[in-house]
Amino acid sequence: MDHGPLSTWPWENLGSYKYLLYGSFLARLIYSMIWEKTQNPSWCLHILLLCALRGLVHQLWFSYCNMLFITRNRWILQQGIGFKQIDREWHWDNFIILQAFMADMALLNFPFLVNLPLWNTRGIICCMVLHMGISEPLYYWFHRLLHTQYFFFHYHSLHHASIVTQPFTAGVATFLEHLMMGVIIGIPTVGTWLFGYGSISLIYGYILVFDFLRCMGHSNVEIIPHALFQIFPFLKYFLYTPTYHSLHHTEMNTNFCLFMPLYDSIWKTINTKSWDLHKRTSSGKNERIADFVFLIHLVDVMATSHSPFFFRSLSSLKFSFKLFLLPMWPFLFVLMNCSWVFYKTFVAASYNLRGRLHQTWVVPRYGFQYFLPFARGGINKVIEEAILEADRMGVKVISLAALNKNESLNGGGTLYVNKHPNLRVRVVHGNTLTAAVILNEIPQNATQVFLTGATSKLGRAISLYLCRKKICVLMLTQSSERFESIQREAPIDCQKFLVQVTKYQAAQHCKTWIIGKWCTPREQSWAPPGTHFHQFVVPPILGFRRDCTYGKLAAMRLPEDVEGLGYCEYTMERGVLHACHAGGVVHLLQVWTHHEVGAIDVDQIDVVWTAALSHGFKPV
Repeated sequence: MDHGPLSTWPWENLGSYKYLLYGSFLARLIYSMIWEKTQNPSWCLHILLLCALRGLVHQLWFSYCNMLFITRNRWILQQGIGFKQIDREWHWDNFIILQAFMADMALLNFPFLVNLPLWNTRGIICCMVLHMGISEPLYYWFHRLLHTQYFFFHYHSLHHASIVTQPFTAGVATFLEHLMMGVIIGIPTVGTWLFGYGSISLIYGYILVFDFLRCMGHSNVEIIPHALFQIFPFLKYFLYTPTYHSLHHTEMNTNFCLFMPLYDSIWKTINTKSWDLHKRTSSGKNERIADFVFLIHLVDVMATSHSPFFFRSLSSLKFSFKLFLLPMWPFLFVLMNCSWVFYKTFVAASYNLRGRLHQTWVVPRYGFQYFLPFARGGINKVIEEAILEADRMGVKVISLAALNKNESLNGGGTLYVNKHPNLRVRVVHGNTLTAAVILNEIPQNATQVFLTGATSKLGRAISLYLCRKKICVLMLTQSSERFESIQREAPIDCQKFLVQVTKYQAAQHCKTWIIGKWCTPREQSWAPPGTHFHQFVVPPILGFRRDCTYGKLAAMRLPEDVEGLGYCEYTMERGVLHACHAGGVVHLLQVWTHHEVGAIDVDQIDVVWTAALSHGFKPV
């Protein structure tokens, strides 16, 4: 977009500090309450409340639209929202600040506007007449003007850069456009006062309904039933739908109206596909079947706030604790306790890769619940039902994440495959690629490594792989029986490279530590300076040693042609997947027909690694 006059925001360089601009309203509110001792609420209070409520309307719409378990079968466009669009729309709420100052100026110049009654019934009728008779046609022709060559490329192209819209897209426009939008909103509210019918409730009601309808039109979710227009045919000219406005973003030169298609009909700019497309999307049969499912579980109370339908500013960035979330802790704690009564997985997120739909399904259980003996049967049942549901739907691959593939819970998925031998969906744990990522991080000149969690599924595979490379593996385990079982799997000439140790002190001269079991700062202290800690333990160990380096959890960066990815996996950066997730995707792309459950096939580690690189995955 080429910048024209008044196309940029005055506070554009302030970033998130722009919210300090509300300080002027807050300061005057405090002054009026303490020093003026007025009995009536200051108009600054109304402006601040209205700004907060407008933000809440947009946030609630965003949360609803991203609850895929409710809305995915009524999505209009299936592409999803990517990080580029999220960043472009990050400051969607600039218009709320602008219109707060426009209201402030109006009240300073016309102080008699302050003395409004709480309610006036006649004002509703007057406001509707002014909106329908002036604001709607004014917006229509202003919108037509924005689609002329000069104004589109210098102003309106920013808004139309988003083909797949979301509620926050409604607020994404240039300074000039929102100045005009402020005038369009102001005509019914100020005009009603001029006719003597103004009220406080009218101002609140009109502005919030205005924002509600704007969010609805940009939601990409069809919520208005087609039956409503069959019963009341005239209504389709007085209320637009999300489908109606979506066509404006895909075909542009049609459907210009604000909320009333009547004006498109009058001036012959209505898209002839509008009603047929609305009928199809509102039927609730617009769902696309996933090709791949990554089955995760909830982690802890605060991590719940990282869900894609909570806050976009959190879910689109790597998870980290935020102090402002503390007031939400009681709500999230109640939500955690309610999870006991849910026995069905739900869809949390999705993205597209090479024409295939990938979804993330969530088992409604938290990490600690997997370690409660009485809860294991119920958890296994939920996972089993998810696998059977995926099989019925025609999903090709379902990948088990984290504790959903715990050995003591279901044998790494073996339980389900053995119980249902005729499954068409391939069940995988993805740990073969996890092992490959860890192994490819180890320096080529390494001759010795220290391994904790040595007899786990990953520990076994890493040990057997390294001993074949003539690398000595110090396997920390108290169980001689489990150690010897793994040692017997190694070729006879390689068995000597597997050494059982029972204490951390045994690794005090080894600079390559592979951590598969949580270790304390005291245990880490036995590592010599310059040690690098590779990790596959969840959660990762904390880095206490400044003279050592700490690796991240095994992960792979997605190929660049991924589409619609707008969320970060827990602890991961943008565009990065846990290695087990990436392993499941590789299984799909390779069209492998076998299940990947139970023990890791050491012979397949290099095969899977090569396949991942060939499909464009990159090590992090």
